[in-house]
Amino acid sequence: MSKQRANPKRRSGCPLNASVEILGDRWSFVDHRDMMLQGFRTYKEFLGSYERIATNILADRLQKLMAHGIITMGRDSSDGRKLIYSLTPKGIDLAPVLTEMVLWAAAHEDTANQALVREMRKDKEQFISAIRKRWADTTRAANGNASGKLKPSADFRQIGRALRPDTSLRSQRLGDVHARGASRGQH
Repeated sequence: MSKQRANPKRRSGCPLNASVEILGDRWSFVDHRDMMLQGFRTYKEFLGSYERIATNILADRLQKLMAHGIITMGRDSSDGRKLIYSLTPKGIDLAPVLTEMVLWAAAHEDTANQALVREMRKDKEQFISAIRKRWADTTRAANGNASGKLKPSADFRQIGRALRPDTSLRSQRLGDVHARGASRGQH
């Protein structure tokens, strides 16, 4: 794959600057994370992410990731109205970067998803290799699968569960919000 020349709209030709301009907002990372670790491939799946991205932001970030060659978009062969998003080899090459970001945050901040962190720490190279294999298998399956749907392996379903925050904590937060609204006479 050939390298693209520096975009004249970039502030500089610095490689770090280029990566920040391509991926430097949280929604791009969240979308990429959901594709890489949870196997999200449809707009509806992205909207269901815990962070609750707004529809206009999601559409913008998916466009941006496509423009930079991180993901591709195609139509579902069984339902031409449904769009299917996939990581490109360039997007999959970000697996070590995202893994290191997760491990860095877990080492320096109070974070959730400790099952995922433990899995990454146990054998980082194996974790990254499994992601690469999964997406290679997904690409082969999508090319030969009429529905184009991703069927994650058991290992990745477990990782996907590790990504979900503690639902009891979320329920507690929602209960607190509801209680505040009720105390103000709102329902």
